[in-house]
Amino acid sequence: MSSPEHSPLGKSTVYADRYDAGLLFPIPRQGKRDEIGVSGAALPFHGVDIWNGYELSWLDARGKPVVAVAEFRFPASTPNIVESKSFKLYLNGFAQERVASAALVRDMLVRDLSAAAGGPVAVELRSPGELEGTVLGEPEGILLDALDLDIDCYGPPRPDFLDTHEGHVREVLVSHLLRSNCPVTGQPDWGSVQIAYTGRPLDREGLLRYLVSFREHSEFHEQCVERIFMDVSARCTPEALSVYARYTRRGGLDINPFRSTDPASVPGNPRGARQ
Repeated sequence: MSSPEHSPLGKSTVYADRYDAGLLFPIPRQGKRDEIGVSGAALPFHGVDIWNGYELSWLDARGKPVVAVAEFRFPASTPNIVESKSFKLYLNGFAQERVASAALVRDMLVRDLSAAAGGPVAVELRSPGELEGTVLGEPEGILLDALDLDIDCYGPPRPDFLDTHEGHVREVLVSHLLRSNCPVTGQPDWGSVQIAYTGRPLDREGLLRYLVSFREHSEFHEQCVERIFMDVSARCTPEALSVYARYTRRGGLDINPFRSTDPASVPGNPRGARQ
């Protein structure tokens, strides 16, 4: 039973404070990929889902609390995503668990998350002292949000808004107006999206209308980014394309999916002002 309706989302929950890997709830990616024409045998993109966990704490061997911020990288090639509330419950379970070192905590996280995702997950832990001097970084590119246009379509997504013009460019376009909704609870997910491409110039007004048409659409973060990637690919046929969304946090977690035609492209993890 791994469909979203069987997850902890939208249900009353007892918040455990002891470690329990069984709290993690994997959801197969393939069901939603089938909807956008993506075969699991040969993905048309490379990428990663970067999660940041701001509420991780455990007890050291003497019972003293330790606090850390975690970065998790789930390759897009893993067969499962992990439902975010189950992830939060799992991380909360470390709160009263005695673990001798941060290295052991990291090993536990790598083991459990890799098992849930069905492939290797990378984990990095940072102490609060290591975060000193952290600089906020917004997605770079040409901002679309000041375009003067009327919009009256907020869902479902409208790939027919996407179009191109004559010419050839290499450019990066950005919008902070992305919003979608949790497919189980209906709660809004807010984000910024960066689209880097090479090819015929994208029609910017059409692209912004397209991104806003996710506003009442229900899909998980990872699924929205893959839909954007596939729609732009199909409608605009760029020579190269990368789509990176930076979503705001919920429950101490933010999710930042990246998809690209370039297998060597590795995204950074800049924390935005809204994160």
